[in-house]
Amino acid sequence: MPTVLVIDDNPDVCEALQLMLSLHDIAALTATTPQQGLQLLPRADLVIQDMNFSADTTSGDEGAQLFAQIRARAPDLPVILLTAWTRLERAVELVKAGAADYLAKPWDDAKLLATVQNLLELGEAQGRLREQARQQRQRRERLQQQLQLDGLVAESPAMLALLELAAPVARSALPVLVTGPNGSGKERIAQLLHANSNRAGKPLVALNCGALPGELIEAELFGAEAGAYTGAQRARIGHVESAHGGTLFLDEIGNLPLSGQAKLLRVLETGEFQRLGSAKLQRADVRLVSATNADLPALIRTGQFREDLFYRLNGIELRLAPLAERLDDIEPLAEQFLAGRGTLSSGARERLRQHAWPGNVRELRHAIERALLLAQGQPIQPEHLALGPAPIEPRNLDEPSRATLQAALQAAGGNVSRVAAQFGLSRQAVYRRMQHHGL
Repeated sequence: MPTVLVIDDNPDVCEALQLMLSLHDIAALTATTPQQGLQLLPRADLVIQDMNFSADTTSGDEGAQLFAQIRARAPDLPVILLTAWTRLERAVELVKAGAADYLAKPWDDAKLLATVQNLLELGEAQGRLREQARQQRQRRERLQQQLQLDGLVAESPAMLALLELAAPVARSALPVLVTGPNGSGKERIAQLLHANSNRAGKPLVALNCGALPGELIEAELFGAEAGAYTGAQRARIGHVESAHGGTLFLDEIGNLPLSGQAKLLRVLETGEFQRLGSAKLQRADVRLVSATNADLPALIRTGQFREDLFYRLNGIELRLAPLAERLDDIEPLAEQFLAGRGTLSSGARERLRQHAWPGNVRELRHAIERALLLAQGQPIQPEHLALGPAPIEPRNLDEPSRATLQAALQAAGGNVSRVAAQFGLSRQAVYRRMQHHGL
């Protein structure tokens, strides 16, 4: 049961508020002096305080002093001011300083109750958000003890979950398949796996299987003897041989031709390979990390990818979520790309969170570089990001626009429960939309 602390020098006011709140399943503590109120403060979820406590005093100075003491001890605790003789300007000043609301005596029971209920619900929601943020900080701190992150941004729950799985995987010998959309940072994960493995002192060799013609991929992977193909004037070693003792990262593994897949499977099973144009078997000790944005099971069904190779590659899968599912990572990534060369306005930050990011982290990097050029040393504005028009706000009952939501709140006298019923949403859903729109 939530608890409201009433601080008023008039016992009748304390008793009346205590009775009204108890009828609505809200516990009330009462204090007739600021000193008593401050002693009870740790037990309160919300405070209703008077502005004057001495006889024949109407300045509001005592209430302002009490509010400052409450704010110093409990910065997030909502405070409702009760005013009688105090100048209205004084109450408005305190609201600007952080008070939740002010009401005049004699108060309207319905309005006071609606304000209290809304603030208690909002406080509960904010408490959950603070607890979630605290848990995420703790998760990141634990990961920093387990992994060398080397500047990798991981603020979102999706990235934290991936890294929690990557921590024990990095130290194992299992082959890893990193999946996710283009531009989401799959190579960055491969680098992290290598840096935190027992092969960290050995080479990390990367090959993009989608960037080469099919007839050259095998030569790149396994090397070739002189004359093995047109233009091969001298022998060359391949990526498998170069990665001996270390990690071989094969990006876009789904583009590897079937002939190359068969030879790669042999390397995984026996550690042996042959250069093109040579009958000599060679050995290589490599840990394989591969990545793809393709649906490999679908390629298996159409005969374009070997099923046996898939199971050899997929010792464990690390799925990298698209940037649109990692909202908490967007601003830290943008700041990392800025590298102190510029600043983001509040409008630009909001625009970054609104964009769908079909190009993922790569698109974000390019947007920041473009914005730095266009801003010419000034704070970056939404138009500098050149992300196109902001998404049009939905105009249906399930997703009310800012103006619609604001009008509904005003019509309901701030009663979130009534607004939630009007739109067929939960109160928590209404609070999320209020927070999104800055209401």
